[in-house]
Amino acid sequence: MRAVVVRRFGGPEVLEFAEVPVPDPGPGQVRVKVTAAGVNPVDAGTRSGFLTEAGIVPPREVLGIGWDVAGTVDAVGDGVAGFAIGDSVIGLQDRPSAALGTYAEFVVLDADALAAAPRTASPAEAATLPLNGLTAIQALDLLDLPPGATVLVTGAAGAVGGYAVTLAKARGFRVVAVAGAADEALVRGFGAAVFVPRGDFLADRVRAVIPGGVDAVLDTALLGLEALDAVANRGRFVVFAAGAAPIPLRGIKVEHVWIRADGPALAGLAALVDDGTLALRVADTLPLTEAVKAHELLAAGGLRGRLVLTNDKLTLN
Repeated sequence: MRAVVVRRFGGPEVLEFAEVPVPDPGPGQVRVKVTAAGVNPVDAGTRSGFLTEAGIVPPREVLGIGWDVAGTVDAVGDGVAGFAIGDSVIGLQDRPSAALGTYAEFVVLDADALAAAPRTASPAEAATLPLNGLTAIQALDLLDLPPGATVLVTGAAGAVGGYAVTLAKARGFRVVAVAGAADEALVRGFGAAVFVPRGDFLADRVRAVIPGGVDAVLDTALLGLEALDAVANRGRFVVFAAGAAPIPLRGIKVEHVWIRADGPALAGLAALVDDGTLALRVADTLPLTEAVKAHELLAAGGLRGRLVLTNDKLTLN
């Protein structure tokens, strides 16, 4: 089969197709025939070598690319219950050091990293959910705040930020959203109660509408100290990237969300998609053969939703 791999670090051009063996599922594992794979900033971090420089991925000759997957069960290993060949599933490959990611024709995942795909979503839409949805929900778990608390979400128009706004509202939090001025209607549609356009002196402008500061920040835009200054004393601050944690001033508890696969939580997210609570956003779809172009578009920025690579029209050259 063909898969996208990295043998040297650099720009999008270092992504290459490799002919690799079809992986076999071991005990407790499932092989998924990939229909769609989400394209995320962490993929660019793997490709560029940032994750290796940060000590997250050990040096190795070949690295796979891709975390998100939507597809169908192709084979199951011993001891797997709850999945059968032909089932539509979504899942997360959460090992950034793996030699095979989800940019491939097939991928093997632990059964507990999978969930039934949302019934109301296309495979391309479903492929945008695992990494970003689980990141948002696991970040909210770190807050340990009661309903009614005020949570500020930076980058609220982005993929993780948009999910975070909706999921925070679903938990009973009052959400303050920070995004570009042109995205106000979008993020209010996600469930934000208060909108603050990004720009200079963010903390001052947040405190003008939330006297004393917010109870917590989910800093998906990596604003760091600028966003920390909007938090009340002894509040909470969640970081979304290695090396992005600000100094925990004023007794603020700063925590990092380290994403992990979680099939049951993913099933809960899929249910929120099916009941209309959670909206999935696809910026564009490209065939797997255009992975380089997808990474070029990702680097250009300005996307609303996620790029998705699909196998439905894969041409093997």
